Amino acid sequence: MSRLRRCALIIAALSLTACGTQEESVEPLPGGVVDYQLGGAYEPDEDVTIVVRDRTDEPDSSRYSICYVNAFQTQPDEREDLARSRPEVLLTGPGGPVYDPDWPDEQLFDLSTPELRSKVLELVEPWIAGCAEDGFEAIEADNLDAWTRSQGLYTRGDAEAFADDLAALAHEHGLAIGQKNAVEVDGPSLGFDFAVTEECAVFDECRTFSDLYDEDVIEIEYTDNGREAFAEACRDRYDDHPITLRDRELLPAGEEGHVVETC
Repeated sequence: MSRLRRCALIIAALSLTACGTQEESVEPLPGGVVDYQLGGAYEPDEDVTIVVRDRTDEPDSSRYSICYVNAFQTQPDEREDLARSRPEVLLTGPGGPVYDPDWPDEQLFDLSTPELRSKVLELVEPWIAGCAEDGFEAIEADNLDAWTRSQGLYTRGDAEAFADDLAALAHEHGLAIGQKNAVEVDGPSLGFDFAVTEECAVFDECRTFSDLYDEDVIEIEYTDNGREAFAEACRDRYDDHPITLRDRELLPAGEEGHVVETC
């Protein structure tokens, strides 16, 4: 065997060893009870084992903490700054900026080309790094399904390509990553470690997520759908994965209208 070939094999082996060590550093989703706190951080009940908070909040140091990152759209309070400083990453069509119709202050990121996806990843990377530095164990990457709102300006394939890069980036920072909704997407094939599904009982999507992720699913149901969906979820899946009922606004504890129940 030539010296060059031997060196190449040694480098390859070292690379595989490094990758294996890196994967081991990603802490898997534990079982238990989830409190979904995107509307503001507060002290959860004693039985809570997993807390989900916005990336601008501190993690719960005594529980498995998931960092919410709006990875495919702008946050309402950041859109104007991005329009001035990084306009190239924002999706614009013939009619102007493309917004989420349900969240009209959130403009979609432009994922239509590899070059633009790279620019968006550069934007998102410090957010993910910040989650790791703050002590979160995982991230929840929201709005994977934004391609359905892109007015055809980018495709599901574009979104999946970006998601694949996003998952790799999270793992590089030692973080697990959760797929948010988008039941059409085979998240594990893109590197996602768990799923966060909203209203899967209402939309009859729970079984699909369970088939993809087994018990590594966080199910969130909302009070404005009535109690039937939550009751059905608890009856049918109480021992499959964590199920949490929240008020739609995800209000902090102590505010009028705050609801959090689990089963």
